[in-house]
Amino acid sequence: MSANFFGRELVREPRCPFCGNVIEPPKELPVKMPRDMPVGACPCGAVYACDVTGHNIGAAMIEALVFGCGMDWDLAWSLLPQEDYLENIVEHYDIVNHLIVPGGVYEGRRISGTLFFIRLQEDILEVTEEGIRKRIQKARPIEPKPTTERKSKPPLSKKQVEEFVRSYKPQPIIEASKTHHQTMNNLQRLLYSPDDRFRMRAAEILGMAASEVAEDNPEAVSRLLQRLFTSITDTAASSWGAFEAIAEIISRRADLFAGYIPQLFSFLADDTRQADCLKAVGTIAKSRPDILRRYTFYFIPFLQSPKASVRGYAAILLGNLGAKEAREDLKKLINDPNPIQIYDNGSLKEKTIGQVSHDIVKNME
Repeated sequence: MSANFFGRELVREPRCPFCGNVIEPPKELPVKMPRDMPVGACPCGAVYACDVTGHNIGAAMIEALVFGCGMDWDLAWSLLPQEDYLENIVEHYDIVNHLIVPGGVYEGRRISGTLFFIRLQEDILEVTEEGIRKRIQKARPIEPKPTTERKSKPPLSKKQVEEFVRSYKPQPIIEASKTHHQTMNNLQRLLYSPDDRFRMRAAEILGMAASEVAEDNPEAVSRLLQRLFTSITDTAASSWGAFEAIAEIISRRADLFAGYIPQLFSFLADDTRQADCLKAVGTIAKSRPDILRRYTFYFIPFLQSPKASVRGYAAILLGNLGAKEAREDLKKLINDPNPIQIYDNGSLKEKTIGQVSHDIVKNME
């Protein structure tokens, strides 16, 4: 289908840039990916992700690549462009009508959507193609979000949010976050507090609030996670509390945001961030050991770190994973007198690495 006006093409059907076939509208996967972009697959083996804004091309590339790899992040990051896969971009995509609008304006709307295509090489496609087909069969068409209004209480002020965090009363903040996402921004501001217990309470409550918001608006939580990661990598910004907040969010909604875990792993190569990263991964492991268990042998060497905090949080992580293969290494830490901070349900306490290791080893017996 195409429409012309005085020889100028107004709209046309979206086609795969690799084979020329008309493609199906992108769909939403039942298991969310980091940016929650709809995806699709062409019979020729190409896959695509839709960035409705046209401003997140890099994220669309990652979505398409990970989807094409059967949601295997390790495989996706090991592939090289041109050598292992080809990529192409189709611009001016209107997701509402499933049309390409070369002029960029249709029915009074600006059309800036982009379809990012990935075509894996045949040897890789043979491994992933069946998984792609099954996921597309389970995907659902994109549905417009309901516009029904609901009455809500006035938003909490910054001071109210701070007072509820200080007194460890999360429920009013959680309720306010459902209708006023600015509440999460006010919580993020509190992550920079020099008060350790207060900062960790803010991170925990931010995770609680984000978990509720993600039910109706996972995109808002994805944007929050991106800001938190940016605060870690940006040398001009403070990363205080960012690791804890990321861990609290993912641990509560790993079904939606487990795709961000590889980004956490990247900080393990930085000596200055190893302890914070291991602590964050340990928090996720406490609620979802199943998605981290295969990395156990990667974490064991951190038990021998010269830094006490790294040894301590590596021990807690391995304990949360139930890693019996690390038992002998953990026994070597039973006499370690160095203290670490442990946060749990609003309380912050201090225990020696020896005490922590002793308890973990005992629980493994």
